[in-house]
Amino acid sequence: MSQPTNTRGARRGPRPANARRVAFDVLRAVQVDDAYANLLLPTRIRRAGLTARDAAFATELTYGSIRMLGRYDVIIALASGRRPENIEADVLDVMRLGAHQLLAMRTPTHAAVDATVELAREVGARRATGFVNAVMRKIAARTDDEWDAQITEGRGGDALLATRWSHPVWVVSALRDALAAERSRDELAALLAADNAAPRVQLAALPGLATDEDIATATTRTVPDEDADDDAAFADATGAADVPATLVPADDEPEADGATGTVPPVRTADPVPAADALPVSPVGIRGISGDPARVPGVAAGRLRVQDEGSQLAALALSRSSAVREGERWLDMCAGPGGKAALLAAEAQQGGATLVANELVPARAGLVRNALGVFGDHVRVVEGDARRYGRDGTGMTFDRILLDAPCTGLGALRRRPEARWRKTPEDVQELAALQTELLDAAVRVLAPGGTLAYVTCSPHLAETRGQVDALMGRHGGVLEQLDTATIVRGVAARDPEIADGDTAQLWPHRVGTDAMFIALFRRVG
Repeated sequence: MSQPTNTRGARRGPRPANARRVAFDVLRAVQVDDAYANLLLPTRIRRAGLTARDAAFATELTYGSIRMLGRYDVIIALASGRRPENIEADVLDVMRLGAHQLLAMRTPTHAAVDATVELAREVGARRATGFVNAVMRKIAARTDDEWDAQITEGRGGDALLATRWSHPVWVVSALRDALAAERSRDELAALLAADNAAPRVQLAALPGLATDEDIATATTRTVPDEDADDDAAFADATGAADVPATLVPADDEPEADGATGTVPPVRTADPVPAADALPVSPVGIRGISGDPARVPGVAAGRLRVQDEGSQLAALALSRSSAVREGERWLDMCAGPGGKAALLAAEAQQGGATLVANELVPARAGLVRNALGVFGDHVRVVEGDARRYGRDGTGMTFDRILLDAPCTGLGALRRRPEARWRKTPEDVQELAALQTELLDAAVRVLAPGGTLAYVTCSPHLAETRGQVDALMGRHGGVLEQLDTATIVRGVAARDPEIADGDTAQLWPHRVGTDAMFIALFRRVG
């Protein structure tokens, strides 16, 4: 579906400049300091004292500009006659924010242009205000569809898709290969569109802790009159029904020719209707309105903000077979603690114990906070998970979750800067680490025990390639389980995964991150 024109659909005047300044500061920190937007933005919003309406505006402006950065740079280059690297960095970021307001939000043209010029002045780029004004007016003279036709002219294949959907070419190629592995390459344009859609808030109701009232209140709660407008404003500012999930620190049918991307572009914050329907996780909750921090169950720790793909990954392990009293479980890379919390709840119900391991002390602290509601059956430890099986303890585990460090290409909706930071070289380095972690997991997997290998990436070198290599090294002691069947059995509705020994979830199909899951059992 095409984007709305620049001047139609606006129902309110321009936002206060401080919302734009928050977005600018975060965008600069992402560029200069390698900051993570999902961690920094909530802090900056609180520090600025933004209302919910302006917080939502700043959120969409920040995340949308980062997601579409590559596309906007091409447009800015054409409108300015300069290559992006020849434009001063702070001025370029100001114009990226302006381009997003003009082409993807409902900000009136005059307000977007004037506010962008004023922002340039505010951040110390007074010298460039005339240049910014001229470029913004040139961008405003065309619709997003008209710009799309110009910037993709003469391009084809992955280069066209990379420009249209604002992904690096190598990422587009990797996603194409992953879809082709399950004979679904015609879905590539839909997947890229989903990467650019603001993700909906998804909650996990922790088994044994969450009450029926918690679940009912999460989707039907009534806010006080004085808060109602602000809660509604989260949706209004972004054009979405829910708060962008990344605000909470802690997720059209294409034509047959997916190679050319001729599907009518949905390039920014439009949701994927079919994927946003009912929860796919049996403990998942969708349809949250307003700020999830105000949901009583979330405030009490019985409900957690968590993508349903992550929920299914944890539950595929815990529910792959009946839990026996006294089982020992291990989460090898537990930070920041979302999957560990769900595993802890499952372990507590089944009489099992859980060790949650994390390498980074700060992240280990997050794990302790996440597991604070649980009792003595949960223990948090710090250290390199590659030590397991070589630490002289002789300890083995009946269920092991290896949620391995990865490129994160399956969560580009939630981590907008990741697409611009990762490189093909990162894949090689991470694959080597994943191999070492898998070998460590096998060393401490008890006979008859189950190992879940999980990545938030569909890249074949991190998924099927790792599985094949693992079986090549340890096929004598491991057997692959029918992961697709297990995940279907766990899921609340059809997860729309391909048949086979692994399961690959997709955001454009069921509205989750592109989590990869593979289950193994130690024979003997």
